[in-house]
Amino acid sequence: MKPTRRWSPGRILAWSFLAVFLLATIFPFYWMIRTAITPAADLYHDSSSLLPQQPTLINFTRVLGLTTEAEARAAGGSGARLDFGRYLLNSVIYCGLIAGVQTLLCSMAGYAFARLRFPGRDLTFTLLVSALMVPPIFTLLPNFILVKQLGWINTMAGMVAPTILMTPFAVFFLRQFFLSLPRDVEEAATLDGVGPWGMFWRVAMPMSRGPLITIGLTTTVWAWKDFLWPLLVGRGEEHRLVTVALGVFLQQSPNTQPDWTGLMAASTLSVLPVLLLLVFLGKRLVQSLSFTGGK
Repeated sequence: MKPTRRWSPGRILAWSFLAVFLLATIFPFYWMIRTAITPAADLYHDSSSLLPQQPTLINFTRVLGLTTEAEARAAGGSGARLDFGRYLLNSVIYCGLIAGVQTLLCSMAGYAFARLRFPGRDLTFTLLVSALMVPPIFTLLPNFILVKQLGWINTMAGMVAPTILMTPFAVFFLRQFFLSLPRDVEEAATLDGVGPWGMFWRVAMPMSRGPLITIGLTTTVWAWKDFLWPLLVGRGEEHRLVTVALGVFLQQSPNTQPDWTGLMAASTLSVLPVLLLLVFLGKRLVQSLSFTGGK
């Protein structure tokens, strides 16, 4: 029988703080969904209750273009709609390219810094990690000029170019994990004639599925919410991401009466793919972070 823990004042205070923090984190997401299922006509005079009196899905159908323009305007919308399928596909391609290529290249760099010996290794790693202290806004203008000179404006190549190769955090994170791998396994593989590339691909990679999934998942989440760079480079309709499309959707409604219910419905749809990823892979992410943090 497990001993019963006593509720000391410090324990109660800690749980109270955790509950308040959790509520402050979840409440904006809840209010977004609550606004999305509220009729536009009831948005302001029904704002004091936690649940809408007449919940509806009309805001989702009209932003997806499943209603006529007259029906959308009758429901309180501005008539603007989203080509959600195209924007979602663009976001999936954008995030998939960045997460896939970046995870592979960062794992190669992290393994090289952890296991290989070459002149200037530690100095190169120090310079790479020091890039973490450079705010991304400082590199925005040089990257834009370079992409423009390459003729990559309004292309997927230009949108993924600044972040597809690697990030200092991902290299640092994976290097720390590769350092924790048992050397006995690699020494045994060396006796069997396995070279450095085979050691990385056939030994280290299969033993690093957790950290690789973690980096892939966090990179996907960060890429999914990118807004400023895709707005600057992906201006055209054919390469527009979901986040940029939400901004365009808001601009299409009158400044005196923004279409908040439609915007919240579109925002709810936009976070669903990432939310599903976290639901299915969140446990693996927490386990990997706990393991790596304990080393």
